[in-house]
Parts: sequence; C-alpha cells; structure tokens
Amino acid sequence: MRAGLVCATAAAAALLVSADLASAQEDWPNRPVTIVVPATPGAGTDLFARLLAEALGIALKQQFLVENKAGAGGNIGAAAVARSAPNGYTLLVSPTGIVAVNPVVYKNPPFDTFRDFVPVARGVTAPFVFLVRATLPANSLAELAALGKTQPGKFSYGAVGVGSLTYLAVRLLEEASGARFLFVAYKGMGQAYQDLLGGQIDFMHVDVGSALGHIKSGKARALATSHGTPALPGTPTVAQAGFPGVEVTNSFSVLAPAGTPQVIVGRLAGEIRRALGSPALAARLEAQALVPVLDTPQEFAESLRKESEAWAEFIRRAGISVEQ
Repeated sequence: MRAGLVCATAAAAALLVSADLASAQEDWPNRPVTIVVPATPGAGTDLFARLLAEALGIALKQQFLVENKAGAGGNIGAAAVARSAPNGYTLLVSPTGIVAVNPVVYKNPPFDTFRDFVPVARGVTAPFVFLVRATLPANSLAELAALGKTQPGKFSYGAVGVGSLTYLAVRLLEEASGARFLFVAYKGMGQAYQDLLGGQIDFMHVDVGSALGHIKSGKARALATSHGTPALPGTPTVAQAGFPGVEVTNSFSVLAPAGTPQVIVGRLAGEIRRALGSPALAARLEAQALVPVLDTPQEFAESLRKESEAWAEFIRRAGISVEQ
C-alpha cells in the first residue's frame, strides 16, 4: 500500500509540474523579454531589433528589451543566448554571418547553430553596398578592384570579424578580380564608419540602411549593391557592375535557445509575421532599406542550413579560419 501511495503521489506531482509548465507556456510572455543583439548600437541588426521589439511589445503587451553584446565577431552575444534558459524570455536577433558562418569559420566555435538554437523567423533581408570614402579615386566597383589589383595590399577595408559577411564579400571580390586589399578588424561598425569618413580606411561592405545617411551627405560613395533597392536608385547591382557571383545576401533573423517550447516558438513566429506584415512597420523598415520575409520557422531553418553549407564550401576553398 505504501509503495502504491508513493507512486500515486509522484504521479500527481508530475501532473502538477506538467500543468504548471503548460500554463507558463500559454501565459507567455508574463514578464519582460530580452532580445540580445551580438553587435554594437547603431548597426543594422540593432536598428531592426529595436523596431521589432517595439512592435512585439505593443502586440503582446509586454516589454521587449534590446541588449547589445558585441565582441569576438558576434560569438559573445550568440553564445550567451545559447546558454540561456529555453523559456522564451531570451532571444537572439542576429545577422546571417554570425549564425550561418561563425560555427564554420572558427576552429573552436562557442556554439553550434543547429544544436544550440531553434530558428524562429528570418526577419528581414538587408541589401549590402560597397561603400568607399568620398576621396577614393574609384567611381565603380571595377575601378575599386583595379586599385586592389595594381596596388595589392595598399587599400584597406573595415569589417567586423573574419566570419562576418562584411569580410567575406570582399574576399569573394578578391577571388573574382585578382585584387588584394588590407583587412582592418573592428569590434563594431560604428568605429569602422568613423575611420572611413576620417580617411583611415578606404572602403567597406555594409548594409544599405546604416550607410544611407553617409551616402546622402556626400561623405561616402556607393559603388554597387548586392541587390537592387529603391533606397539607392541608379546604383548598379554587383552583377551589373561586372561581378556576378559576388552578391551576398544578409538577413537579420530571430532565434531562440534550443529546447524552447514549440508553443512559444509558434506564437512568437506568428506575431513576428503579423508585425512585419503591418503597413506601419513595413514603412519604417523600408526607410532602412529592409525587406520583410514572412516565412515559417521550418522555412527559415531550411534556408539557414543551405546558406551555411554554401558558405562552408567557399570558406574551405579560400582557406579561411579563425583561432579562438
């Protein structure tokens, strides 16, 4: 009888715990949610995360707080989320490079994207632009490549880490043109922009949204975009500029720690799709040259895996790796 009573008590306790967990999931979010951005304030990822946090906060009647954790090419912030409790209260908004490239390019990566995260939403795509200082004697991408070919190693570019798409796109251009440029590493793009405008570096490959103000002011010049964008009418695409295959697609995406309940992932994905589909947010995103992607978690997971595999092939071919 005593054994039966113990078993019954344990079963009842398990049912209560299960009921509590189910209630907590259905009640999500009942406290503030932290969105970790593995980049410095002002970067394209940060701008999108703050717009999304505002929209989700209104829709779900709860605070969504953005926390910047830059460093180590984005690994610090991403790894912090990977180690977080999988309860829907810590999320990652990351550019493609950190989650699709870092686990491949770093010899000892602190996280595995497909083991440590569950994809929630691709979020937005962000066109890139090859941006040069206003005084650089290059008015086209072909002229920039020619400078790097005739004077290898003289002209410099800034990027956030070897695994970033801002770095890899330049390596693709080098491979396609035979040019060689000098890489200058930055913790955040804010300092890189300061050095570009100050003439300490010559060019960058950056998201259009963060570059628009500098282009409109005449302090920097756009040579070519990864894909056509209404934000820069008249600017050729990389393919139109003579370098097909050098187009790089970026996205600012939402991921949660592995093990996050599916009910929370599904609800969050649905709310993100609704927010991105609203005319009010769409207009604000368009002002930053960001394009909403209304996909499902499954579609995002598939596209992320394909992108990671494609970058892994190039990284092996180019012999790129980072010790950590």
